[in-house]
Amino acid sequence: MSVVIRNLGLAPYEATAAAMQDFTQAREADTADEIWVCQHPPTFTQGLAGKADHVLFNPEGPDHIPVVQTNRGGQVTYHGPGQVVAYPLLDLKRRGYFVKEYVHRLEEAIIRTLAHFGVTGHRMAGAPGIYVRLDDPFSHAALTGPRDPLDPFKGVGKIAALGIKVSRHCSYHGMALNVAMDLSPYGRINPCGYNGLRTVDLASIGVDVSWDEAAAVQAHQLDVWLSP
Repeated sequence: MSVVIRNLGLAPYEATAAAMQDFTQAREADTADEIWVCQHPPTFTQGLAGKADHVLFNPEGPDHIPVVQTNRGGQVTYHGPGQVVAYPLLDLKRRGYFVKEYVHRLEEAIIRTLAHFGVTGHRMAGAPGIYVRLDDPFSHAALTGPRDPLDPFKGVGKIAALGIKVSRHCSYHGMALNVAMDLSPYGRINPCGYNGLRTVDLASIGVDVSWDEAAAVQAHQLDVWLSP
């Protein structure tokens, strides 16, 4: 099943989110699936489960980064230049899988993208997204043993986030992989609702890759792993 891949470049968040919703509402049974790849100007986005206290600054104060309420799942996160954002606009029913498997496939596409650059990505139970070992992001060793209840993210950093929406069996919103970006805005939120969670990008763990190359690899892996 073919998919149309569109590279939107640097795209305003709110306009892109509105366009995704319009595309999903207007699509018909034979509408081709699409994957939109882009990066956004600096923007905080709050998901449906988001709590105001995870935003650690006054969003109405003299701050140059807006906080946008969205209808995706998850909590607060940050988007900015140097981050590969991908929005799969898929008819999941036509592709033959449900939401749980869709999320697993999204994560696998990110893990395979990281592997392309020599990095080992990890899932963590109960914490959607993809993580890397801070001491050795290139180690193939699995994350084992119980997590410290006082510091459940000890020794790992989050490199990719997920936040999806499914309407009438069709997906929009999607995933964000940190490539080479200013990570300081993450210090102004509890990323994805987790206090003290460290956020990293490929550059900060020693991988020098352009946004264009990372975006191309991520789009390809999504095409492969989201196939029917």
